[in-house]
Amino acid sequence: MTMVNQNPEQIARDNIDKQLIACGWIIQDKKKFNLAAGLGIAIREYQTDIGPADYVLFVDKKPIGIIEAKREEEGVRLTTVEEQSSQYANAKLRLLNNDPLPFVYESTGEVTRFTDYRDPKPRSRNVFTFHRPETFVQWLSQEKTLRGRLHDLPSLPEEGLRDCQVTAITNLEKSFKDQRPKALIQMATGSGKTFTAITFIYRLLKFAKAKRILFLVDTKNLGEQAESEFRAFTANDDNRLFTELYGVTRLSSSFIPNDSQVYISTIQRMYSILKETELDESAEEENPNEMAFQAKEPIPVGYNEKVPIEFFDFVVIDECHRSIYNLWKQVLDYFDVFQIGLTATPDNRTFGYFNQNLVCDYGYEKAVVDGVLVPYNVFTIETEITKNGSVITLGEKVDKRERLTRKKFWEALDEDEVYSGKQLDKDIVNPSTIRTIIRATKENLPAMFPDRLDSSGNFEVPKLLIFAKTDSHAEDIIDIVREEFGEENKFCKKITYRSEEDPKSVLQQFRNDYYPRIAVTVDMIATGTDIRPLEVLLFMRDVKSRSYYEQMKGRGTRTCSVEELKAKGTPTAKYSKDHFVIIDAIGVEQSQKTDSRPLEKAPGVSLKDVLQSVAMGNTSEDMLTTLANRLIRLDQQLKDKDKTAFSEKANGLTIKEIVKKLLQAHDPDVIESTKYKVQSTMRGMAPMEIEKAIDKAKQELIDDAVAVFNSPDLRDFIVDIRKKYDQIIDIVNIDTITNIGWVKDKEESSAALIGDFTAWIATHKDEITALQIFYAQDYRHRTFTYKMIKDLCEKLKTEKPVLAPLAVWKAYEQLEKTNGSAKNELIALVSLIRKVAGIDNTLTAYDKTVDKNFQEWIFKKNAGQHNAFTEAQMQWLRMMKDYVANSFSIDKDDFDLSPFNAEGGLSKMWQLFGEETDSIINELNEVLAA
Repeated sequence: MTMVNQNPEQIARDNIDKQLIACGWIIQDKKKFNLAAGLGIAIREYQTDIGPADYVLFVDKKPIGIIEAKREEEGVRLTTVEEQSSQYANAKLRLLNNDPLPFVYESTGEVTRFTDYRDPKPRSRNVFTFHRPETFVQWLSQEKTLRGRLHDLPSLPEEGLRDCQVTAITNLEKSFKDQRPKALIQMATGSGKTFTAITFIYRLLKFAKAKRILFLVDTKNLGEQAESEFRAFTANDDNRLFTELYGVTRLSSSFIPNDSQVYISTIQRMYSILKETELDESAEEENPNEMAFQAKEPIPVGYNEKVPIEFFDFVVIDECHRSIYNLWKQVLDYFDVFQIGLTATPDNRTFGYFNQNLVCDYGYEKAVVDGVLVPYNVFTIETEITKNGSVITLGEKVDKRERLTRKKFWEALDEDEVYSGKQLDKDIVNPSTIRTIIRATKENLPAMFPDRLDSSGNFEVPKLLIFAKTDSHAEDIIDIVREEFGEENKFCKKITYRSEEDPKSVLQQFRNDYYPRIAVTVDMIATGTDIRPLEVLLFMRDVKSRSYYEQMKGRGTRTCSVEELKAKGTPTAKYSKDHFVIIDAIGVEQSQKTDSRPLEKAPGVSLKDVLQSVAMGNTSEDMLTTLANRLIRLDQQLKDKDKTAFSEKANGLTIKEIVKKLLQAHDPDVIESTKYKVQSTMRGMAPMEIEKAIDKAKQELIDDAVAVFNSPDLRDFIVDIRKKYDQIIDIVNIDTITNIGWVKDKEESSAALIGDFTAWIATHKDEITALQIFYAQDYRHRTFTYKMIKDLCEKLKTEKPVLAPLAVWKAYEQLEKTNGSAKNELIALVSLIRKVAGIDNTLTAYDKTVDKNFQEWIFKKNAGQHNAFTEAQMQWLRMMKDYVANSFSIDKDDFDLSPFNAEGGLSKMWQLFGEETDSIINELNEVLAA
């Protein structure tokens, strides 16, 4: 306990003493020192040749560092003290002929800065507290410091890496060499963020000899995924697995082994480890940023000698836009590390937190241009009731349903029930709305995916994920999907944490097997889950957070080869996945999005979130008062049998008893009397000991009040019991569609894309050989050669990647009817040029044009004489026609190639057509491409 009459310098030194002792130092007076008393000794007021230094640090009897102590108000000016502290570090100590001391601190006891003068370009940095003596022993045994070793990173071998990954790692390593403490990597979901992270982690361990690296996530699911990626990783300069070279540990309890190199942990668990509280795994299932309540005053993290501030050298924060603010930021402030953030969707806070040091800016648009991700089109379904709500009139008999048990009963309404679209699927359920949306989806899918017909001519539903509002909503959707599509149970399933099946197994099936075709999800959304064959997202819930929405869209952006698409669920697929469709049945594309920020106050926060926060250690006065108030309300609503069930799950305590404990935990009178008790039992002991015991007793009050909520069973029970009040089921009002179709802004962007393409072609027509010939020749003799069109395609894609032929083709499809589909980009380009040049009125697949021209030519040949060609000749002519459809023209040399060479080549042609061979080749070249 500090003495009342201490001056600010003495208070600062008391704080510094406390911290040094916690970090393993023995503090001694200059007159009574004993360097053999332990490994690390801090001697106060040690004399140097320029005056006494506040503290000189000795390790193993050798002087290694200085602490310059300042009063708290000097915290804002600590950098100006560096000159003074470095003079002490360079001074000669009394009785010793020492070299300059490398480790220098400036501290007020509240704020501490540290410089390691062995670093290249030594630079001071804020640290949470002091380093341990053992750490200095280790550091001094190394030839170079970590910051020095970062200059030894060799250049990156690029094999097996995407361009964006090379950029990210190269720029990040430059940022390390410049000693920038924080760096942000923005990479679109699906472009290989985790792989990039593991690659640079491997290089930091191998070449910079990093000691330990923390990979921080915010949900258990993400941690498991990261762990499996580490286990599967092989570096391109060593064919052993990552885990054969380095230890990887995913933390699942409060125990941290110290012999691994990579530690994967949720930020919640790391917070509880630092606070030395236990954490149930259920608190790691949702990302904490989705919980609306954060205390105004987060409980401060204290020093933990098992995990000192220097335990890690680097921390990688996955999905760093979500959970690194407020309460959780302390975890990052605690460690003396370089911080690297990974995100697909940074917001302004993220840029600010990472000091605007964006080392890689690879967003969704860039990834689409590079073909790493696929673009999307939006199809909207708007219904009367989702838009305007409805009314059930007085006296109507309606179904009511208990939310949790889904038990139904009839009841007549005693007043008009007016409801808005926003209340749907929460207070009011209108099956007709769900049915109307599902039916419209079913009817429009075949037009969106016209090629998905199996051998019997049946349409194969592409893999489709539906986002539902609640578990109850998901159940209703699943029933109606199975009914409307006329399908069995396995056709449509729910993926959710609460699902009866292990969530991973349904997810695995959806990702890798034929069934389910349709999955419905409530909460497994922003988990970085990789579902490549997914081609349609149906939004039946709105999302207000911009980054959360981007993550949800990210489920559909992954590319998928035609082979994988066929193998993992869609056998009728004929092309690689080149786009996905968002079906918007709720106005999610139009709704106002915000950068999600945790709220500061509790109103409007769900009871589930309050309970979850308390279980995670958020036990501020605000939080415990909020929980007490909710429980008082609950106590008034519950029936006796439910109260008994509550007590059974709460170690025999009633709701009232728990409320009393919650309110007393921060009650000033209770705290005062606790303090008095401790002081009277410890009279005469050291003030520091008494203060420690008082803090411990105060913490015990809080721990005792919240202990009961560590049980996930009790938390679930409290949340579920609240759901017993009823939903009204509106079977009276039948819903209708008010607006359906592709979204207008997509039409505008398609028109703009076509305009750009037309302009590019017009601008370049004189400089491109293929086009010169095309525009210069007379109408009937315009043909292409394969090389010309290939050159043109390459030029177009290099200069204007967004005008890739298949993208322009898609834009036409968006705006007008097209004839056929583009088989590949060269054929698409020829068809597009014909359309732009006015030869074809409708965009027509080139093979369709060739087919039509071939039929007309045969028809003319046959006009004068019945069947001008034999069947053998016809077969040969069809082969020539198919060849032209793919290569734009044919000449004699081509007969050495497939498919002709297998049938006898040019000599067979002569055998079949004799003297007419040349004229047939010329004639076909002329008529087929016309």
